[in-house]
Amino acid sequence: MTVHRTIELIAPSGYPHDPEVLHRALHRLRAQGHRVDGEEATKRRYQRFAGTDGERAADLNRLADPSRELPDVVLAVRGGYGAVRILHGLDYEGLQRRLTDQPVALVGHSDFTAIQLALLARAGLKTFGGPMLMSDFGAEDLSDFTMHHFWSALTQPTMTVAGNTPQAQPVDVSGMLWGGNLAVLTSLIGTPYMPPVQGGILFIEDVNEQPFRVERMIYQLHLSGILAQQQALVLGDFSGSKAYDYDNGYDLQAMIEQVRASIGIPVVTGLQFGHVRNMLTLPVGADAHLVADAHGFKLSVSGYPCLG
Repeated sequence: MTVHRTIELIAPSGYPHDPEVLHRALHRLRAQGHRVDGEEATKRRYQRFAGTDGERAADLNRLADPSRELPDVVLAVRGGYGAVRILHGLDYEGLQRRLTDQPVALVGHSDFTAIQLALLARAGLKTFGGPMLMSDFGAEDLSDFTMHHFWSALTQPTMTVAGNTPQAQPVDVSGMLWGGNLAVLTSLIGTPYMPPVQGGILFIEDVNEQPFRVERMIYQLHLSGILAQQQALVLGDFSGSKAYDYDNGYDLQAMIEQVRASIGIPVVTGLQFGHVRNMLTLPVGADAHLVADAHGFKLSVSGYPCLG
């Protein structure tokens, strides 16, 4: 039996530029019986953003209002850029009071990583790296994998994901699962919005970044001491780059081998997360156990908001 949910839209970054995709996404959710609130967030425009900084921050701060009924899902409209501009304007204390231990799922990825890490750092709130309204729910060819895993992750108190990519070294570690988009994550180093995670399992992804740029950002995490505090680094998808003659054999795999030899913690590859059609939904801030060997990896997660 399908459970009908209340989904509230927020637009902390860019505005939806394709009306057809927007209509398709909204129609799909409502056709499934879900109530979709916050559609006005999809209609705002300010420069390249979905409204002014104040308007976009207000989308999130409304969740701190005790007079409003909480939705089941808070869904980011899209990524792009702009979330970092509103971090200073969020009501962290109010959001912490209202959302801690509540069955509410805040979901998004890409630029939404800034919101997720700030909420984790300043309010201890756990969110979900997962699909967004435009790119995923509005896709012309909807991914059954993404949708199934999304609803499964949000409604089960524990989850396990596995991959069959052979790993270069055995791994058996436990810690907080955290991470997201690599470029956004590294942009928060040295700020109050970077979670001071000790003994964590850090997952990263990015899109349209050449391998050398990915390596440079990983080195920034390494040289700043953040990676040394983690149990493992898990690589998601890094799509959108292209090979150049100048690379002279330096590709994504060469980059991974260099990182693996340099950072001093295990590197696990093959996580199905990022700017991809078939994407996992991962709790940010949850408890995790990661096991990997020559046959692949298994990531077990618990201790995150569950809609039930």
